[in-house]
Formats: sequence, C-alpha cells, structure tokens
Amino acid sequence: MSEHSEAPLVPRYSGSEFSEETLADRRQWVEAQCDSKLELVGKSAIPAGSLRGNIENPIGEVRVPVGVAGPLHVRGEHATGIYYVPLATTEGALVRSYERGATLITRSGGAQVRVLHDENQISPVFSFATVEEAVDFCRSVETEGELWEGIRSAAESTTRHGKLLGIDPKIVGRDVELTLRFRTGDAHGMNMISRAAEVACRWLKEHSAATGYLIFSGLSSEKRPSARALHGTKGKHVVAGIEVPSRACRLYLHATPEEIRDLWQRTVVGNVMANAIGYCGHYANGLTALFIACGQDVANVANSAVGMTQFEVTPEGHLHASVTLPSLTVATVGGGVNLGTSRECLELLGCHGTGKVLKFAEIAAAIVLSGELSFAAAIASGELSDAHESYGRNRPEEREQ
Repeated sequence: MSEHSEAPLVPRYSGSEFSEETLADRRQWVEAQCDSKLELVGKSAIPAGSLRGNIENPIGEVRVPVGVAGPLHVRGEHATGIYYVPLATTEGALVRSYERGATLITRSGGAQVRVLHDENQISPVFSFATVEEAVDFCRSVETEGELWEGIRSAAESTTRHGKLLGIDPKIVGRDVELTLRFRTGDAHGMNMISRAAEVACRWLKEHSAATGYLIFSGLSSEKRPSARALHGTKGKHVVAGIEVPSRACRLYLHATPEEIRDLWQRTVVGNVMANAIGYCGHYANGLTALFIACGQDVANVANSAVGMTQFEVTPEGHLHASVTLPSLTVATVGGGVNLGTSRECLELLGCHGTGKVLKFAEIAAAIVLSGELSFAAAIASGELSDAHESYGRNRPEEREQ
C-alpha cells in the first residue's frame, strides 16, 4: 500500500456541517495539516448557515475584486435602459476594455438585444438488444408519440417549475440518444431536469424493451464546448447588435469600420485553421467575470462562450457589430445567486429573483458585445499590448515608491 493510503479525511460534522463553529474548526484542521494560515479565507461575509446546498467541507470564502463597466445602454425586450455591469476579475485592463465598448454602445444609441429561444436539455442514452427494438423505441418516444404523455407526466411529477417541451431521439446502432428539452423558468435548472429525466427514464424502461440506460450521454454539451452548443441547446439563445457611426468608431475605438471588418475577415481564417467552434474574440472573459460577480455556475462558461461575432461595413460606411450566443446558461433564482455579494450584484442590475432571467440574459449579451468591439479595436489599432502595459501589469515595487 502507498505510504499515503492512511491520510486523514477532511472532518465532517453530522448535524452541524454548516455552523460557524464547524467552519472554524475545519479551517484550523486544514491549517494544521498543510502548515499554512487561512486568516483571510476565514473572514467570511456569508453566514455559514446559508451555504447548505452550495458547497461541501466549507472553510470560509475567497474574494475576487469587482469592477463595474458602463454606462451600457440596452434596448431589449426585457432589459431596457442604462446598466452598470459588475465584473469580478484579477485581469488588469479587462474592465476598462469592456467599459470602452459599453460607452461606445451607449453613445451610438444602444444595443438591440433579443432572446430567441429558452430551454435546457439533458440527453440520456438507452440500450436495446436489437436494432429493430431501438427503432421501435425511437418511433414511440417522439413528441406526441404513443409514449409521450407517460414520459411528460413522469418528468413533470418531480417539479412545479420545469416543463417538458419535447423529445428528440437519435438512433446509433442499437442505442438511442434521447434528448429531453425542458423549460426551467428563472433557474439554471440542471439539477431540476436531471431529477425529472431520471424519473422519466425509469418509467420508460418499465414501458419499453430497453435493457438499460445512462442518465448522461454527453450529447447535451453541459459544461463543455461543442458544435451542438453552437446550434443552441443550453439555456438562452441570444443575439445582440449595434450600428456604430463611422465617426464614433474612430473616436472611441481608434480604428475605422473598414479596419475592424478586415480584422474580422483575416482572423476568421485563423479560427478555421484552429478548428475553433464558432468565432469570437473573448466571450469567456466577460462571461466569467459576470458569472463570478453574479453567482452563476461558472463552469457553464464552457458552453455559454460558444458563439459567433460578426463585423460588417454598412453601405453608408458605418460599422455593424453583432454577437450571437446560442447556449447562454444563466439564472436569477436558485444555486448561488442568493449568496452575499452575488445577490447584491444581481440587484445592481435589477436582475435578482423570479421573472428576471431573460433580462439578465439580454444584459449579458450586450456586455459581451461591448468586449468584442473593444478587443477587436485594440488589435486593429495596435493598442492591445500598450493597454495591458498600462492597466494589466502588477508592479509592487512601483506602488511602494
């Protein structure tokens, strides 16, 4: 056996896992095991009792600086007006870059934003003894097929909020990949639809020739980039666009519409050569900073950051910029959105609670558009390195002087 096979487990405290005393005791235990100090981690602003359901083995919290980018004018169906967007990051120059893009959008009349589609998916896989049985199963489980009502009733028996919208079966040999499409309201809803799918799958196994199933097949692209995510499978399908006058483009971005359009055309080639999924400058930067600030499931940046940025020159010589995010996964209820600063940042946007998730999705798309405009301009104008030199360098020795 390994010399480390008897290493002690992290302490657990039955019945008092989320008390202040338990957190302090576990933190002191970790400090002793690792010969380190966690003084700042222990200075938590979040009450220990509110952590239940969000984390295990808690010892405190970490802090990430939060800046605001704005003013950002959004002209959506759910978000309308001026917003100052909280972004949590330690990357110097990031907030300033998004602020430049947001200001340009505001001075150019605001970003038009629309949510095109709203659903979440889970894709179990069923196994059969023969191809014939698999094909018969496919035909019977399609939306409005003979088993549809039974599947829907079983799935929706587990939740008051989730609604089964449809079923898309795909046969591969004698297996069937079964995509269940749900509406999840203002929640991310993955836990919700996982439970609903589990119950539906058990019902299906009892009422079909299936020899077994796995609740996750990987087809739904949860927390991973894929071409499927580019078609829209996870959360909100959102598009944002704006026409930037040529004069404003030169004033704020230090580049002409033609220069930004030419950059887009040339860098599309590089993305194709890299086999990139979609095309963007840095969706993940803004989304990650927004997700951390607002208590989102940060791992969903992997699918949310799959999308398409486009830059065009209009017949009048202005710049038209747009972003399309087909699988944006956000929430305004459940998960971590109620914890401490997460709630405050969502409330800053007027996006905490029921009935606010589509508004939040539109703001998220607009801030992504801000970042794409500024990032493209920084490259086209040759200012990228200088910007990071000015804002993104951590020089302790200079601060001490």
